[in-house]
Amino acid sequence: MIVTVGGAVLAAKQATSAIPIVFAAANDPLGSGLVPSLARPGGNVTGLSSQAADLAGKRVELLREVVPGLGRLAIMSNPGYPAAVLEMGEAESAARTLGLDVVRLEITRAQDIAPAFEALKGRAEALYVATDPILNSYHVRIITLANLARLPMIATQREFVEAGGLMSYGPNYPDLFRRAGDYVDKILRGAKSGDLPVEQPTKFDLVINLTAAKALGLAIPEPFLLRADEVIE
Repeated sequence: MIVTVGGAVLAAKQATSAIPIVFAAANDPLGSGLVPSLARPGGNVTGLSSQAADLAGKRVELLREVVPGLGRLAIMSNPGYPAAVLEMGEAESAARTLGLDVVRLEITRAQDIAPAFEALKGRAEALYVATDPILNSYHVRIITLANLARLPMIATQREFVEAGGLMSYGPNYPDLFRRAGDYVDKILRGAKSGDLPVEQPTKFDLVINLTAAKALGLAIPEPFLLRADEVIE
């Protein structure tokens, strides 16, 4: 049995077609080719989707709610990570539907992060960070530079908010990992991984950092705060 997550899922799938693979969270298992069907994945791979691309539009809407007069949005992603490309496309489409101008920041390695912020000066009023292993690993650097540039930001994972970012919206990852344990139990009891449908998140968290908001000069509306699952002060 292999239990894995994110970008490692495809590598595991390429390494074996016999050992059962359970992914605890994959951004877009269907669009990225991990499984041919969510209902009947077939093969040796199954697990839980984090629906990163599907939630992109919601994140853009949340940013527009808290950034008065938002007109220009920067979207940061890794063009070498298929799931991030899908998410960036959805975020860009949602932004344009809302009448926002979009600036793309493409990050393929850690050394690209600082130059991307330098090139962004004066071109955006908020930042959307797509889900990606590289961006997640260097989230503290991204948050530091975003705050220095006074760019309100939204990301998928709460770690960005805990480290000083403005807000995050996405699935509850501890819940996804707990549910992955159910897959492991079923397969070890004899079920075939290809017969177990890929499940989607049922719990989503909106996390807001009020300290970051105050530093950015943002007054978060009370109704918005009431919708939050967690407010970090």
